Amino acid sequence: MWRVDYQRCTDILAKVHENPHGLPREVRQANVSRLLEALGRPERGLRGMLVVGTNGKGSTCAFAVSAVAAAGARVGSLPSPHLQEPRERIRIDGVPVTRAEYTAVFAEVWRVIEQHGLSVLAQGIFTTTAAVHFRRAGVRLAVAEASIGGSRAAAAELGLDVKVLTGIGLDHTRLLGSSLAQITQAKIEAVRDGDHVVLGRLAPEAATSAERVLKTRTGLSVWRMDHEIHYTARAVGRDGNHGPATLVDVTTPRAVHHDLPCPLPGPHQHHNLAVAIAAVDAMAERGYIREPDGEQLRARLAATSWPGRLELVPHARLGNWTGRVLLEGATNPQGVATVAPEILRHARDDGHSGPPVLVFAAMDDKDVSGMLTPLPSNWPLVLTRTDSHQAADPTTLHSRLSPARQGPCLTAADTPAALHRAAELAGPGGLIVVFGSLRLVGESRTALALQPV
Repeated sequence: MWRVDYQRCTDILAKVHENPHGLPREVRQANVSRLLEALGRPERGLRGMLVVGTNGKGSTCAFAVSAVAAAGARVGSLPSPHLQEPRERIRIDGVPVTRAEYTAVFAEVWRVIEQHGLSVLAQGIFTTTAAVHFRRAGVRLAVAEASIGGSRAAAAELGLDVKVLTGIGLDHTRLLGSSLAQITQAKIEAVRDGDHVVLGRLAPEAATSAERVLKTRTGLSVWRMDHEIHYTARAVGRDGNHGPATLVDVTTPRAVHHDLPCPLPGPHQHHNLAVAIAAVDAMAERGYIREPDGEQLRARLAATSWPGRLELVPHARLGNWTGRVLLEGATNPQGVATVAPEILRHARDDGHSGPPVLVFAAMDDKDVSGMLTPLPSNWPLVLTRTDSHQAADPTTLHSRLSPARQGPCLTAADTPAALHRAAELAGPGGLIVVFGSLRLVGESRTALALQPV
């Protein structure tokens, strides 16, 4: 009998990422549907939402999971990417599966891959393992996050008919196109006839591109931010290290939701919360869930967390060093610019004599200078690389820095070494800011002895 343990699962996935057979991406994408067919269509009967966009997908999904759970329904979710372990990509009611559960479902999927000789993208394996686990667990509702694209994302194969576009920025331009219009088209093409579409706030160029694609579909329901969807936010005191506590009112064509707590820091999360609530209202509109009770909804939203996004570790320890570490998963200039005010707030609240120290890593196709621009150029910087085969090495990152950069710049071979160098620069009680790559955030959480959540 074919056997595999959890470590073997992660080793196989690492090999799949490297594409050892050199097959074109298009071939491996097409095999996702064949794999689902060979598995007996585990996604059949699954209902819910597919969330696409440049930034904000993970937070939007986290809020949506909380809201669906408030309606009394069990909900599966497929976040992308994972931070520390692959099992984080399969969740029920927001809780990751165990290693044993992940291993069992991975073994079922991998046996079929080998039996049929299918070469599949890693995203295809993540999607199919989630679908198989949901079938095993009897879960019929899902909140899925697309990885990069839209129609070409493996999660689009699940056939979820509430489609959510959070927003559009310039990222993954090699795969999606070099303009907002092209990137929007690549993502919004996930929409199929008869879908219910929820659009977040879009720049005019992106909005025009989305409208152009949607006109080619039939039977759609479309709710747009600032048109059919509205929200207002107000501060109601402070929430510890998270800054101002905020309540959000959200209005959709179906309902008005008052005093919704937004526990994730930053004004951009108010928008993500509103988009998530609109998408959940769309699911209720389609009869997939009942209307959430207001008190239950507020309680569930208040408990929402999403690690690695402005996640503050207030009493971090690295060897003999103790201080604060802020983990932020922004992976493009737009994302960094969005969270920069919150990073600056943490720097002001630090009460430390020296400036924060930045630890930065990125994939080799990223705009390094653009990602660093929103933060002060005199802050010390430690460049490193993650264990991803797509990561840029520190020398390459250094060559892409702006000539106007003023602060000291060091390099480190890997994430743990970079954190220790940053601790030396920050001094006891100082602040380290980790950003640029979600893989870097995940490796930093592991180095800080934080458990996957």
